[in-house]
Amino acid sequence: MLIDADAMLGRYPRRDVGTGSITEALARMDRFGIAEAVVSHTLSWLHDPATGNRELLGLVAGHSRLRPCWVLLPGTCGETGTPDEFVTGALEGGVCAVRAYPADHGYDLAGRDCAAMLAAVAEAGLPLLVDAAQTGWAAVESVAGAHPKLRVVVGAIGYRQLRQAAGVLSRTGNVYLGLANLSSHCGLEWLVERYGERRLVFGTGAPLRDPAEAVTRLLWAELDDAAVAAIGAGTLLELLPVGAA
Repeated sequence: MLIDADAMLGRYPRRDVGTGSITEALARMDRFGIAEAVVSHTLSWLHDPATGNRELLGLVAGHSRLRPCWVLLPGTCGETGTPDEFVTGALEGGVCAVRAYPADHGYDLAGRDCAAMLAAVAEAGLPLLVDAAQTGWAAVESVAGAHPKLRVVVGAIGYRQLRQAAGVLSRTGNVYLGLANLSSHCGLEWLVERYGERRLVFGTGAPLRDPAEAVTRLLWAELDDAAVAAIGAGTLLELLPVGAA
């Protein structure tokens, strides 16, 4: 079974990758054999997180294959409520994970402004998803150390960041890597050999990336069936809050 931990709904304004509709998302999942997907909304990324988060819940209502992922902000400006209000609303809405865009939204993920929000997210058992381009590895390691209950999944790492990622994986137990754009030759096999399959999470980056990339990388990898199953869905299910798996 494959569960995509890195997908998005809503129209993307900078490139023609479809309408971002539920219909397109489900058809794409069917084409590539993806059972479920953790989805956020382009509005939450490119416009306003509070508006996009509300819109997302309405879109996925009644679609059990699509698990909502909210975008967080530091609680300092009150845009998404206090940290407690944010996580309470998320859990009541069936949100299974949260995503951060610190570079695009103009804050330091490891700074004091975001600390209370991350603490609340960790206490709620929600994993944090963040792309490598949105923050630095030092910030990821700092956040992981400051919030040991927080599970941090770093996606879109490309193929030139494995040395930095390896150091952070070696020194932490709560940092994971997403599969979208993990494009280093035999990098997936190397990571599994060195750190185990339980530090890797399947994700496609759809619709901005072609899901065939991540699916092919996993299913054609020189890994045994147990490792493929863990990366494809098992690890993510373990990261989700109690009752969401």
